[in-house]
Amino acid sequence: MRIRDVENTLTKSTLRVSGMGYDVARVRGSIPSLGDGWIHLDPQNGMQIPDRVSTAVSTAFRGSAPNHNSGHMSSRRSAGLLEAARQAIADLVGGDPAGVVLGPDRGTMLAWLAESLSTRLGLGTGLVLSRLDEEANVAPWLRIANRHGARVSWAEVEIDTCELPSWQFEELITSSTRLVAVTAASPIVGSAPNVRVAADRVHAVGGLIVVDAAGAAPYAHVDIEELGADVLAVNASAWGGPQVGALVFRDPSLIDRIPSMSLDPFAKGAERLEVSGHQYALLAGVVSSIDYLANLDEGATGTRRERLQLSIGSLQDYHDKLFDYLIRRLATLDHVMVLGDSPSRIPTLSFTVSGTSADKVAEHLAQARIGTVSGIHSGSRLLDALGVNDEGGAVTIGLAPYTTRYEIDQFVEALSKLA
Repeated sequence: MRIRDVENTLTKSTLRVSGMGYDVARVRGSIPSLGDGWIHLDPQNGMQIPDRVSTAVSTAFRGSAPNHNSGHMSSRRSAGLLEAARQAIADLVGGDPAGVVLGPDRGTMLAWLAESLSTRLGLGTGLVLSRLDEEANVAPWLRIANRHGARVSWAEVEIDTCELPSWQFEELITSSTRLVAVTAASPIVGSAPNVRVAADRVHAVGGLIVVDAAGAAPYAHVDIEELGADVLAVNASAWGGPQVGALVFRDPSLIDRIPSMSLDPFAKGAERLEVSGHQYALLAGVVSSIDYLANLDEGATGTRRERLQLSIGSLQDYHDKLFDYLIRRLATLDHVMVLGDSPSRIPTLSFTVSGTSADKVAEHLAQARIGTVSGIHSGSRLLDALGVNDEGGAVTIGLAPYTTRYEIDQFVEALSKLA
């Protein structure tokens, strides 16, 4: 993750004591799907899955039960997988495993959270949302606000840079504000706002902040304490895991102070917000995927949290150079315009091609066997605010742990043919 704004709370990892550096060839060798002949610049759709993750899921399917509450050996294995997944997510974000709520995906879970917190958002209360956020962290809160009469205020982006200026929160968050929902990093334009400013402000008036970190992991060493987030949302597919989402509560006791969403009237702790049953085999994949992240730098040692810090720091160094190279290459194409230039960002960007719609650009790139993201952002509030959707939309690309300079060259060469 490129972080040039020293005040941003998604900071670069600085632990380098025992690391050996980043070996992209080694990383690519662990992901069988990269042999399909495609260039995968679409991590927003889910990163390619390492072989160890697929193996972990397959093995767990054969040995786990569909529940974790009986005395049978397979049920005990399921209970162990559930506990291990909570611990792995906690290690990833610096949280407490007792505060980790697991479910099918972060969008569904944010909807459950909004329902549980709806009693806080009554008539006369305030709610602050962000134009930078994806719909997963917007739509559930709007539904609750409309139902209960809460006043909604919006943090806007700078059109030129696509930044979300932090000074807005001093004005938007008032004594009646009960909740702020904001992203840690945009998976569309890459901007990473200063979440801590909003967190400190809303805490001063007794409110909560919910941070969507799905775009930030694995590009940043996420720390829930440094962010000041009361609830942090992540998606395992964002870093090469299965489709499993998680909500992490900085203070696990908060879960017991809000209404339960569980179908079990006797549910305790994190299970109070886990509406449906778990796919235990997928939870095994979550654990394996986080271990994969922790070993991106083969010289990383120490606890899993320490190895994550070093490995993600090595990945950041690699991505810094590669993303700079990507920006320089795109700057040579006069018909291509990159949206925004935030100094604090993850290695993700969106661009437009003069005279060509985003769907046609994506189709052209697909013919060259280059995967990008287009079309799914047609309803993006951010792209609407920037006026991009009125002109045919934008194509989004991002770097992944397995992206190479050669792939960037192939991508730019394919774009040059649209001139």
